[in-house]
Amino acid sequence: MHFNDQKIMPAARTIKQFDEMLASDYEYIVLLEVHISLLLSLKREADRKHKKLIIHADLIHGLKTDNFAADFLCNDVRPAGIISTRSNVLIKAKARGILAIQRVFLIDTIALEKSYTMIENAKPDYIELLPGIIPSMIEEIYTQTKTPVITGGLIRSVEHMEQALAAGAIAITTSSKKLWKASKKEVD
Repeated sequence: MHFNDQKIMPAARTIKQFDEMLASDYEYIVLLEVHISLLLSLKREADRKHKKLIIHADLIHGLKTDNFAADFLCNDVRPAGIISTRSNVLIKAKARGILAIQRVFLIDTIALEKSYTMIENAKPDYIELLPGIIPSMIEEIYTQTKTPVITGGLIRSVEHMEQALAAGAIAITTSSKKLWKASKKEVD
């Protein structure tokens, strides 16, 4: 069972969205964009509300995605998971017992082949596939990597979510409050 079978993983791009996620019933929440100076206080707030915070390392303002940043995230912030396109960050996260989620962009065949190499090197716990509106790629990437796939990006309707889940995605990341509120029945 992945993410306690949570199918929608709300993602915050603003502090207001983060506050709304804290008030939601979701256990796993994703933090996309925030200034580095707020990370520790937001993590404490998430802990206080019994939320498991997943941080997108590449989108933290003021944080380079080098080994020092990986050490800071893993040792000081200690989120439940880290999303990154950088293998070094994911390798450190895995070594510290933090969920490592490799973000993969479906741009073209060359980018996909490079992503396969990075996935082989980092051995992430999950792959976050973007955009999530290409269901046929979900199954292909899972078959190729044997790594569970989360998907997001450009998913704008319950129908898009249902298609991604039917294609094998284990969860959907979205910053759309409308989709956060989609009933569990609609996406199961």
